Amino acid sequence: MRLVGYPTPIGAARLDAAEASLREIDGRTVAWFRVDGRRADSSGAAEAQVVARALTLAGDLGCPVVGLVRSVAADVGPDGLDALAAWGSVAAAATRLSGVVPLLVALDGPVHGSLAMVVGLADHVVVTPRTTAYVNGPSAVRAVTGTTVTAEDLGGSEIHLSRSGVASLLATDADDAVDALSMLLGFLPDNYLADLPCSWNGDPVDRPSAIAAGVVPADPARAYDVRDVVGDVIDRDTFEEVHAAHAPNVVTGYGRVGGRPVAVVANQPCHRAGTLDIDGSVKAARHVRSADAFGLPILTFIDTPGYEPGRDLERRGMIRHGAKLVHAYAAATVPRIGIVLRKAYGGAYIAMDSRTMGNDLTLAWPNAEIAVMGAPGAVAILHRQAVADADDPDAHRLELEDAYRRDHCTPRRAAERGFVDEVIDPADTRPMVAAALRRLATKRPTLSARKHTNEPL
Repeated sequence: MRLVGYPTPIGAARLDAAEASLREIDGRTVAWFRVDGRRADSSGAAEAQVVARALTLAGDLGCPVVGLVRSVAADVGPDGLDALAAWGSVAAAATRLSGVVPLLVALDGPVHGSLAMVVGLADHVVVTPRTTAYVNGPSAVRAVTGTTVTAEDLGGSEIHLSRSGVASLLATDADDAVDALSMLLGFLPDNYLADLPCSWNGDPVDRPSAIAAGVVPADPARAYDVRDVVGDVIDRDTFEEVHAAHAPNVVTGYGRVGGRPVAVVANQPCHRAGTLDIDGSVKAARHVRSADAFGLPILTFIDTPGYEPGRDLERRGMIRHGAKLVHAYAAATVPRIGIVLRKAYGGAYIAMDSRTMGNDLTLAWPNAEIAVMGAPGAVAILHRQAVADADDPDAHRLELEDAYRRDHCTPRRAAERGFVDEVIDPADTRPMVAAALRRLATKRPTLSARKHTNEPL
């Protein structure tokens, strides 16, 4: 990222502990802030006021917020209450900007104070190996639980990349982190009313998806990397995955089709067979909500055998967390296209933006299986006694499974009932997606009159 031109200062804390200014990134105005609370006499309240100034001005101007946080810690001195209240004002300002302008933050050090909760409100967070971020530190954990834990184990970069899902990307240092924010900003508009930033690399929109067509195995039990399919359907070399290490059974990211930014959600068969679990559902739901807020069309690549079974998942609230993805898709008003690559079973298929969820176009490949469940499970339930009584149970079971696939799992049966718009040649996927996005570009939201929805948080 290049911060070009003369910055326009809009706030500063003493000893340069924090600064804010209006700057340009790739020709676009952003409200920039930097926080470095390692100064001996820095004031948490003063730093918060600088950040709040950047957020307020971004709302007034309709420009993105980009911030770099090198360090911020809780002030336990005489001014601690003032700092706490000031960061509360920052959190309120960030919430008011949610879905209005993009809020992107890079972390390059310890974030252990009240700003940690504000970081959780950002649209994207990029971390470096120096990052540690948490609400309660090792000393608090030890005092309350008696457990000794390091800062890195509690809230290091790897934790937020893989376990918590707070971090979107990993960078090598502060400069690289800001470059990563610039890259992400390249897919997002200045505000929710602005046009998307388009940039076409010359990849023909009518190019056949030959690579994608050859990647997906006919055998539903064989794994493959769905990113190979995604990369061939969108403009080549434009896919940028976010939250890759967190819930890898679902792939989320950005790309372009004909130069226009799109958001991508895809089941990943090479991780947990592409099943949906709690983390995967929440990860996908947040990506869908963010895309809808900023007007990005959503491409969903479907290949899932269902929800992952397990007592622990059910006890942790699979129903409630799974409903977040259903809610996100059903509420989205941007152009939405679903592509059934192979397996689409049960409630997980519904949650992955099925036709009846209100998407604009559902395409299916010829070998796709769309059903309540797979053939083995269905035969085990429907024909258990017949299989047991057969002279050759294994042969009879396989015969019944083949018949179930032929009669109930074909996409053409789903198309006849209106659950699929068209069964297509896999090589035609990119041209059809590009044509659909072009025709859906004028879609406008129709919203119900109400205060707000009650999401299953």
